[in-house]
Amino acid sequence: MSVAHFSGNFPNVRVICLGDVMIDHFYYGEVSRISPEAPVPVLKLSSKQTMLGGAANTAANIRSLGARVDIVAPLGDDDAGREFRLLIEHNPGITLTAMRDPRGTIVKSRYSANGQQLLRIDYEDLNVLPDETHDALAAAVEARLEGAALLVLSDYAKGALSQKLCRKLIAAAYARGVPVVADPKGRDFSRYAGAAVITPNEQELARAVGRDLTDEIDLVREAARLAREYDLGHVAVTRGKDGVTLVDRDGVAETIPSFALDVFDVSGAGDSFVAGLVCALAVGQDMIVAAHYANAVAGIAVGKVGTAVVRAEEALRLIARHATDRPEAITADLAELRRQVDVWRREGLRIGFTNGCFDLLHLGHLRTLRAARETCDRLIVGLNSDASVRRLKGSDRPIQSEMVRAEVLAAMEMVDLVAIFEKDDPLELIEACVPDTLVKGGDYQAEAVVGHDVVVACGGDVVIVPTLAGFSTTSIISRMRKFDA
Repeated sequence: MSVAHFSGNFPNVRVICLGDVMIDHFYYGEVSRISPEAPVPVLKLSSKQTMLGGAANTAANIRSLGARVDIVAPLGDDDAGREFRLLIEHNPGITLTAMRDPRGTIVKSRYSANGQQLLRIDYEDLNVLPDETHDALAAAVEARLEGAALLVLSDYAKGALSQKLCRKLIAAAYARGVPVVADPKGRDFSRYAGAAVITPNEQELARAVGRDLTDEIDLVREAARLAREYDLGHVAVTRGKDGVTLVDRDGVAETIPSFALDVFDVSGAGDSFVAGLVCALAVGQDMIVAAHYANAVAGIAVGKVGTAVVRAEEALRLIARHATDRPEAITADLAELRRQVDVWRREGLRIGFTNGCFDLLHLGHLRTLRAARETCDRLIVGLNSDASVRRLKGSDRPIQSEMVRAEVLAAMEMVDLVAIFEKDDPLELIEACVPDTLVKGGDYQAEAVVGHDVVVACGGDVVIVPTLAGFSTTSIISRMRKFDA
């Protein structure tokens, strides 16, 4: 049973990746003596590996996960640039639009022995790019926005992404309905204003804030402040062994524990996280679900040597392995729902079903859930998706996202499975599981309850739990607004 339904299938998705690209060289060997010329180890080389680096590593991971990528970047007309183009040619599904970089191609060379990095040598020129290069980059991206699912700004602070360029392209993407994900660098995050999400690590967030962060509460508070100040949808703070903390502008935070089992090399781990987030968002996944998926991708990346790419099947296997260790069960897949119900029926268990939005959980909800659980051995809760809640309750609802609502319900002792549904009513879920008891809270006649005919025709019962006076999400929100006023 999965924590959340996620197909990991991105074949018809095209993403634009703009940023600082580079070549990563990895030299591997053994050290068995110290040089007689100086007190330094002598590395006897045994192998060399060349990989796409920087924004190109993000692009390579996006492609490896299954989406198509258009890279737009400055690139030197030199040996490293030609090596870069050759690597792109061997990556079907990645296209390159390169503007000549007069500074040359960035190269990072890492030398390692016995799994330990000894030295890194960087070749880079950080002089400012000419305005005409930035103008050409902007024009190339704008020409590709039509039909793109998402724009990635992969900033390595090497000069490709000026403030003017970022702001221009975020506005252009927004006008075409294309979300922007920014992987930031530097102290000034204002250049990414209007992005759907930015993905700093903990140190980058601290630099942007201008001081050390004292604890997680401080981190969440400052991330939310930046989100409000720069009109960001979310800030996803990657925190190494502490996982990822996703924060919205209201300060609502979701901390996702690290999936990493063994850490061999952190090179490019942030790029892998961004790639997973981008792919998930590009197919319409909720931000929280996307962050969980991205976290799994990053967890695999750190277990590989070098800026290695992660394949979709690796991420899905890791998610499935973790999901089996959790007591909570959440799904949006009818086939998965049927499979679980079949297992319970073979065990001779009685199945119950109830449904609702469960936006702000209150005593009335608890009474209904307890009453429903008393009628059965296993209780399924049908949960309206965010889109479904908006259609039923208005544009200002739900207060909490579907994954937050689902995880709260799934963690409750009386709930055995949460099934998220997109339609306005749960009839499709009821037809899929055909419960022995159908429980509804409210002032209904049993015959008027959605799914009544399905359940009764199969010998089941419909139970009405009376509404508890004075308790409803709408009344709670109304009281909160009066208090705020």
